[in-house]
Amino acid sequence: MSETCPFDFNFDPATFKAGDTISYRVPSLGDFPFAGTIHAVYPDHIEIIDAGEPGRVMRATRASRPVVANEEALG
Repeated sequence: MSETCPFDFNFDPATFKAGDTISYRVPSLGDFPFAGTIHAVYPDHIEIIDAGEPGRVMRATRASRPVVANEEALG
Protein backbone atom coordinates (compact mmCIF):
# COMPACT_ATOMS: atom_id res chain seq x y z
CA MET A 1 0.00 0.00 0.00
CA SER A 2 1.43 3.36 -1.04
CA GLU A 3 1.05 6.32 1.32
CA THR A 4 0.80 9.83 -0.04
CA CYS A 5 1.92 12.98 1.70
CA PRO A 6 -1.02 14.82 3.30
CA PHE A 7 0.57 18.20 2.43
CA ASP A 8 0.78 20.03 -0.89
CA PHE A 9 4.01 22.04 -0.52
CA ASN A 10 4.97 25.15 -2.47
CA PHE A 11 8.71 25.03 -3.27
CA ASP A 12 8.75 28.08 -5.57
CA PRO A 13 9.79 31.25 -3.68
CA ALA A 14 8.65 33.43 -6.61
CA THR A 15 5.05 32.31 -6.05
CA PHE A 16 4.96 32.25 -2.23
CA LYS A 17 1.80 33.77 -0.75
CA ALA A 18 0.15 33.83 2.65
CA GLY A 19 -1.58 30.53 3.36
CA ASP A 20 0.83 28.37 1.34
CA THR A 21 2.20 25.25 3.00
CA ILE A 22 5.98 25.01 2.91
CA SER A 23 8.66 22.64 4.13
CA TYR A 24 11.27 24.41 6.23
CA ARG A 25 14.39 23.45 8.11
CA VAL A 26 16.37 24.50 11.16
CA PRO A 27 20.19 24.35 10.78
CA SER A 28 20.98 22.62 14.09
CA LEU A 29 18.48 19.86 13.27
CA GLY A 30 20.13 18.95 9.97
CA ASP A 31 17.91 18.27 7.01
CA PHE A 32 14.90 17.21 9.10
CA PRO A 33 11.77 18.60 7.41
CA PHE A 34 9.16 20.67 9.23
CA ALA A 35 5.85 21.81 7.74
CA GLY A 36 4.64 25.36 8.15
CA THR A 37 2.18 27.84 6.73
CA ILE A 38 3.27 31.15 5.28
CA HIS A 39 1.92 34.01 7.38
CA ALA A 40 3.40 36.91 5.35
CA VAL A 41 5.72 37.38 2.37
CA TYR A 42 8.38 40.09 2.03
CA PRO A 43 10.97 40.70 -0.73
CA ASP A 44 13.84 39.16 1.31
CA HIS A 45 12.13 36.82 3.80
CA ILE A 46 8.86 35.20 4.82
CA GLU A 47 7.08 34.71 8.13
CA ILE A 48 5.79 31.24 8.88
CA ILE A 49 3.68 29.51 11.48
CA ASP A 50 4.36 25.92 12.50
CA ALA A 51 1.19 23.89 13.03
CA GLY A 52 2.53 22.75 16.41
CA GLU A 53 2.68 26.36 17.66
CA PRO A 54 -0.11 28.25 15.87
CA GLY A 55 0.33 31.44 17.91
CA ARG A 56 4.03 31.82 17.12
CA VAL A 57 5.34 33.53 13.97
CA MET A 58 8.91 32.80 12.85
CA ARG A 59 11.06 34.63 10.31
CA ALA A 60 12.51 32.43 7.54
CA THR A 61 14.61 32.83 4.42
CA ARG A 62 12.80 33.18 1.12
CA ALA A 63 14.10 30.01 -0.52
CA SER A 64 12.62 26.84 -2.02
CA ARG A 65 13.04 25.19 1.37
CA PRO A 66 13.16 28.10 3.85
CA VAL A 67 15.56 28.15 6.78
CA VAL A 68 14.49 29.32 10.23
CA ALA A 69 17.40 30.38 12.48
CA ASN A 70 18.12 28.10 15.44
CA GLU A 71 17.36 30.91 17.89
CA GLU A 72 14.05 31.67 16.19
CA ALA A 73 12.90 28.05 16.06
CA LEU A 74 14.28 26.73 19.32
CA GLY A 75 14.39 29.85 21.48
